[in-house]
Amino acid sequence: MLAFKPKPSSLRSTFSGTALRSPPRLYGVPVLLSFSRTTRSRPLVRAVISDDKAVETAKTSPLNQKHSNGSSDSSSKQVKAVVTIKKKMKENITEKIENKWEMLMNGIGRGILIQLISEEIDPVTNSGKSVEACVRGWLPKPPEHDNILQYVADFTVPSDFGRPGAVLITNQHAKEFHLLEIVVQDFDGVPIYFSANTWIHSRNDNPESRIIFRNQAYLPSQTPPGIKDLRREDLLSICGNGKGERMPHERIYDYDVYNDLGKPDKDKDLARPVLGGEERPYPRRCRTGRPASKIDPLCESRIEKPHPVYVPRDEAFEEIKQDTFSAGRLKALLHNLVPLMAATLSSSDIPFTCFSEIDKLYNDGFILKDDEQRKLGDNLFIGNMMKQVLNVGQKLLKYEIPAVIRKDRFSWLRDNEFARQALAGVNPVNIEILKEFPILSKLDPAIYGPPESVITKELIEQELHGMSVDKALEEKRLFMVDFHDMLLPFIKRINNLPGRKSYASRTVFFYTKTGILRPIAIELSLPPTPSSNRNKYVYTHGHDATTYWIWKLAKAHVCANDAGVHQLANHWLRTHACMEPYIIATHRQLSSMHPIYKLLHPHMRYTLEINALARQSLINGGGIIEASFSPGKYAMELSAAAYESWRFDREALPADLIHRGMAVEDPSAPGGLKLLIEDYPYAADGLLIWSAIKEWVESYVEHFYTEPDSVTSDVELQAWWSEIKNRGHHDKRNEPWWPKLATKEDLSGILTTMIWTASGQHAAINFGQYPFGGYMPNRPTLMRKLIPQETDPDFEKFMQNPQRTFLSSLPTQLQATKIMAVQDTLSTHSPDEEYLGKMNEFHSSWINDHKVLQMFDQFAAKLGEIEEIINERNKDMRLKNRTGAGIPPYELLLPSSGPGVTGRGIPNSISI
Repeated sequence: MLAFKPKPSSLRSTFSGTALRSPPRLYGVPVLLSFSRTTRSRPLVRAVISDDKAVETAKTSPLNQKHSNGSSDSSSKQVKAVVTIKKKMKENITEKIENKWEMLMNGIGRGILIQLISEEIDPVTNSGKSVEACVRGWLPKPPEHDNILQYVADFTVPSDFGRPGAVLITNQHAKEFHLLEIVVQDFDGVPIYFSANTWIHSRNDNPESRIIFRNQAYLPSQTPPGIKDLRREDLLSICGNGKGERMPHERIYDYDVYNDLGKPDKDKDLARPVLGGEERPYPRRCRTGRPASKIDPLCESRIEKPHPVYVPRDEAFEEIKQDTFSAGRLKALLHNLVPLMAATLSSSDIPFTCFSEIDKLYNDGFILKDDEQRKLGDNLFIGNMMKQVLNVGQKLLKYEIPAVIRKDRFSWLRDNEFARQALAGVNPVNIEILKEFPILSKLDPAIYGPPESVITKELIEQELHGMSVDKALEEKRLFMVDFHDMLLPFIKRINNLPGRKSYASRTVFFYTKTGILRPIAIELSLPPTPSSNRNKYVYTHGHDATTYWIWKLAKAHVCANDAGVHQLANHWLRTHACMEPYIIATHRQLSSMHPIYKLLHPHMRYTLEINALARQSLINGGGIIEASFSPGKYAMELSAAAYESWRFDREALPADLIHRGMAVEDPSAPGGLKLLIEDYPYAADGLLIWSAIKEWVESYVEHFYTEPDSVTSDVELQAWWSEIKNRGHHDKRNEPWWPKLATKEDLSGILTTMIWTASGQHAAINFGQYPFGGYMPNRPTLMRKLIPQETDPDFEKFMQNPQRTFLSSLPTQLQATKIMAVQDTLSTHSPDEEYLGKMNEFHSSWINDHKVLQMFDQFAAKLGEIEEIINERNKDMRLKNRTGAGIPPYELLLPSSGPGVTGRGIPNSISI
């Protein structure tokens, strides 16, 4: 067992109190902590904080020549450190007064203490040499950034000090501040950067200093001796001990199950099962440590808006993001907009009765009364897709026309558009090749009936105009979107919910020789009942009016299923939820000076915060997702069911395409894959992005791991991968498909998959939500009626007015408007979005490695070339799924974007 005596400055508050539930693990090894004080001497601290006279005396006193080894060295030099701090852009009067006081305290040396730690060992203390100073004096504000402040600290450094490798920073103010970076100048003529971009807690909250390392990447074995202990200490300080409730100022990363979605203390109907564990496997989330529910001790008590859910301090939204999302958008929706919509539209939630009522949402909007307008205030949605118009004392909410119908209002009616969206829509990841007949279910026939589909060869051949099914299979022309086995176990419970009617669906498509995909058969299944063995219905296009309307209803049911699977499995589970354990493990096991931490850091931004907000208001019991999608209260159970078939190795884009039969390996093809449908925009553009990420990652890994055993000997890296498998995805820990981590190739593959998931994959399935789903008939999120059969009492009503039957089957006016607002919000890029291949100006000194910066520039240039290729593809008239009359171009995987709902742009991370 590893045992050492860490400096208590980072550990005391984290591990104080009751005995540890289990010892923290560093590099996968339990650590025995001893808490005798071994603080480095700080000869200047008392002089600095006593009074100004003492400060001036300290500068000239012989004591100033004493350092951590207690010796005096007349051979020394003066070194300046520039400290850059970011303050809020919008401050109230109290905050302005507080900031003026803090500026004064910093200016006179009573606000921030800094200790420089050398990379070299002091033989007396057996730790890194150190010198200490206070921040004093101001530098002029950068003219382009009013919210950036810079201060100076002056150090007297002995000539044998060596290169600084870390700084310890102590915040003596009453509140935290945001440190961007520290630059040590006049040190061998080369500035030394300590990139931070972190919140420095007040010593009132935690008396311990923060450790910031310089921007040099080191593998664990390469760590300079003077900062080795600090490297271990910093990692331990953020691991936590699995006990107690986390406080807002903390930066503790730990794991927990999803036991905070329900509200059993408020309403038994809002109780929800725990996700994570043997019964319902699920990825782990970031632990908050709130007390248990009073009614169900297995569940965590809820914290409701506007109170924030804990995330480690540096994971929280920055101010611009808060303004865009939290205050200006989601809070407006959840606090004000939805109840006001309910009051405005109707006291009884009514369906649309004609298509013109839907059109009015875009053409006319709907009016909010004066008193409602005052309640909304400045929190109303403002953006591309939903505009705020002031008109004669009334607020008018007006949605922008979604891209899918902007150029062709009737495109959604056509079969080819229905099929096109399986390849180029917001959920292009479920279509697969049909390999054999008959189509068989894998569910238990004793419970769910005969496994054979009622889509027969004879039925399909009627739609193939002379081609046999065997020939179509041989030529790889039959494809399928199959939700049957995933949904059928839930259908009975869903259909017992008020206002919900669903089927388990299968859709078969035929890929014509002219390159057009068209749907030829839809199977809709219900669970068998003792009174009826007929639980499967099959529909084809037909040519008479009755069959045509029934076909439209069948397609709508497929779209509702697709919307639910997209949101709960492909979007939330496979990107948001599965990324969270990677992020937690990265912070817990990889030092911030580890090269893989530096590589992954941009791809972790805001994800824990957006996931916490989702647990609070979107995926929670009674939340927006349950209210707006078919599975209702069973939504997250369906998500957990989808996790049962999740595999890390298939989250790589090439592996996913091969698994679905949409591509085959072909060494002669670009990227080594040949698509079965060349005009598959998601896959074609995605492979370009995947290849660029892969090339960048491989060159980066090759640069740092130069020895044959350098991957296996990296203790932090091996602990990181072990923790992802054994704790982050604990319920999948024994699966044989987890990739090994033994070679550079293994590591590159793992990292490419993670970065693709956070960037390209999430962009492809998130930012098209409003462009495709903003017009409810195109993509209903739930259906409220089953398709009328000839023996049903409502069949005559359908025959008399099929349009009314169709519209009354879709979400109601309130449901539709609510989900449109949510989709608008979730499709929005924040003004501070950081895109793939771009570097934030404040993070430009992220690594001190010219070769790496050159490789990153090459990656950025490659993405620029890809953007040009995609733009050219969108002009190629041979590609019918992205060009043509009224067809919107496929832009979801264009790397760049501006703010707002643009239907394009790949952020580095899952930030919305």
